[in-house]
Formats: sequence, C-alpha cells, structure tokens
Amino acid sequence: MSGNSASGGMCGEPLLLKNQLCFPIYACAREIIKAYHEPLSALNLTYTQYLVMMVLWEEKQKSVRALGECLYLDSGTLTPLLKKLEAKGCITRERCPEDERCVIIRLTAEGEALREKAENVPRCMAEKSPLTQEEAKMLYRTLYKLLHTLHDEG
Repeated sequence: MSGNSASGGMCGEPLLLKNQLCFPIYACAREIIKAYHEPLSALNLTYTQYLVMMVLWEEKQKSVRALGECLYLDSGTLTPLLKKLEAKGCITRERCPEDERCVIIRLTAEGEALREKAENVPRCMAEKSPLTQEEAKMLYRTLYKLLHTLHDEG
C-alpha cells in the first residue's frame, strides 16, 4: 500500500520504501508489540494472549469464531494460543452442545484475577507514547477506518 502526497511526504517514485504507507504502520506495530513485552511478561502473557484476555475480561465468554472476528485472527492462529491460555488456567474451552463445531471460550476465576494485575498495562504504554491524547484519538480513528476498509474489501 502506497500513499499519496496529501498523506504526508509520499510522492514521486512509487517503489521507494520511504513512499510506502504500509512500512511505518508495519514497523510501528512491531515496535509497539516489543514495548508491551516487559509489562506483559510480568503477567506471563504474550501480546496476542493479552488481546484475547481483554476481550474476555469485557465479555466473560465468546465463541472461537466470534473471538477471531473481533481480533481479526483465524482459527489456525487462535487455537494454539487458546490451548496455552487454557494450560495456564486462564480460560476453558468447551464445545457447544447444540453445535459440536462451535467452541466456547470462558474466562476462569484465575483469568479474571489476572485482570487486576493487568490494569497498569495501558497506563504504562500510554507513558511510552509521544502522542498527545488528541493525536492518539485521531490516529486511532484513522487506523480503524483503514482496517475496516481493507477488511471489508478482503
């Protein structure tokens, strides 16, 4: 994905790395995930496991399909991750009695207790960001606009 001159310095030769909108998004995502490593290691969670836990802290249970849709992850990525969270005692996985193809993920008491330990993670990450609150909100809206557009086209 390359950008246009209206989106900030991306003009001229289309195959220059510096002219690609996708590259700073990719590199920034990698740096953000790396920055999460320290606070999440104290919780014994990977970044992706943390995302799953945030969904479950909010909703307590969810089907694997709905969880995948929420996190933009396929079942091949989710299944090993969920097995690891289950082995840690954070979740349970059980098949729906009505539909054996459906697997429901439920938060355990241990998983719920982890929420309290995780409450400082967003603050810790916000402190690492050079963005103002308004810049962060604008970036959030812009990235979700891009994500929804690309996902809907896919």
